[in-house]
Amino acid sequence: MSQPALNGVSGPGKVLTLDSMNPNVKRVDYAVRGPLVQRAVQIEKELEQGVKKPFTEVIKANIGDAHAMGQKPITFFRQVLALCSYPDLLEDDKFPEDAKKRARRILGACGGQSIGAYSASQGIECIRQDVARYIERRDGGIASNPDTIYLSTGASDAIVTMLKLLVSGAGRDRTGVMIPIPQYPLYSAALADLGAVQVNYYLDEDRCWSLDVKELRRSLHAAREHCSPRVLCIINPGNPTGQVQNRQCIEDVIRFAKEEHLFLMADEVYQDNVYAEGCEFHSFKKVLFEMGPEYSSTVEMASFHSTSKCYMGECGFRGGYMEVINMDPEVKAQLIKLVSVRLCPPVPGQALLDLVVNPPQPDEPSYTSFMKERTAVLAALAEKARLTQEIFNAVPGITCNPVQGAMYTFPCITLPQKAIAKAKEEGQIADAFYCMRLLEEEGICLVPGSGFGQREGTFHFRMTILPPTEKLKIVLQKIREFHLRFTQEFS
Repeated sequence: MSQPALNGVSGPGKVLTLDSMNPNVKRVDYAVRGPLVQRAVQIEKELEQGVKKPFTEVIKANIGDAHAMGQKPITFFRQVLALCSYPDLLEDDKFPEDAKKRARRILGACGGQSIGAYSASQGIECIRQDVARYIERRDGGIASNPDTIYLSTGASDAIVTMLKLLVSGAGRDRTGVMIPIPQYPLYSAALADLGAVQVNYYLDEDRCWSLDVKELRRSLHAAREHCSPRVLCIINPGNPTGQVQNRQCIEDVIRFAKEEHLFLMADEVYQDNVYAEGCEFHSFKKVLFEMGPEYSSTVEMASFHSTSKCYMGECGFRGGYMEVINMDPEVKAQLIKLVSVRLCPPVPGQALLDLVVNPPQPDEPSYTSFMKERTAVLAALAEKARLTQEIFNAVPGITCNPVQGAMYTFPCITLPQKAIAKAKEEGQIADAFYCMRLLEEEGICLVPGSGFGQREGTFHFRMTILPPTEKLKIVLQKIREFHLRFTQEFS
């Protein structure tokens, strides 16, 4: 269609329209920053303009953004980053010697001794060496090679990069990627963008969101009717579900991946966030190598970690890495080419990652304060995980599994039939309708369970446990009151 005449000359329509744009992008959905969050931002502006609401602030419990929720940065990390950003401070005696030593080493590895310079595409070499040493310590001495480590713009960047390598084929030969339901929406969004086939396997809510190999097998065999499943994604500890997989489960998953010839992707960004008694983080790599060469020399795997979660919560620096195991050398050359296209991950994020994997040691001046801060953050999260489960389970119509790890709770909510009908009438899924009402009435922003996937006929929401303890108590009380009021209104 042509545009209206301009100075008597009619021109063609827009080059880029909804009809002409990439159809895969239109299929992308990312609930964590979806319509509810957009409405929350609008409400914040309305409050600033003096519009009267039944609340004075919007509490955004929708995203795992620790510092935005009030968590304080780790002092040592910020000292070193300040020194790297403004090296003149290296002459300042306010900074401890171990912070200066780290900063000098990082700057010495940067072009022109500046974190404003590009780095190697795979990441700064000495930082990759530190990551490898960290993995070896974590995994009880199992070797890690810096050449198999790729620094990235948060873990998300590395996950999408791996998926780009793995997705191919057409029709029934199109790559299928198995993802847990509920899942972190990065996966469904990336698969939609890449035109891959999403293959859902369901976690067992009745068994604390555990993973069952029988369910993996059911999902795989059903998918083989219409695509070629090549990838199995695991999130451990779980997001949004907060479960921590036991060692036996991880062994079962590795055996399944070997039997079915699947590439394993292990998303382990919450590896320090384990709270429940009797739960322990086991890395997929450690278990893989302890199962012996039959598995460790054949199962192809990539594992991911980030500076955004755990006790650090440094989301904005976008630091992360992946380690690849048993990758075909010819594919590795293609991976290096792919990461070269985006030049390099942010160098300040690489510097931060170096501090996470190489923190102050017992004989260094910053060790005591660093350990005190780290322990306090993780202890507060453990207490908030316990508190959240306890309060939600005391509300009729809300059932909450123990938050074993990560930073979220994903309770099941029982909604009256009239509420489900009302939501349908308004063209919404019932839990999205519920969450929007909660936002409008109480100023609390959550993410509906439908944004992560859930079994048909069930409804949930995801809430972070990141607000400060006193504020979290208020949030939980407000959700309790709202839920009772909402249930009564639609009974």
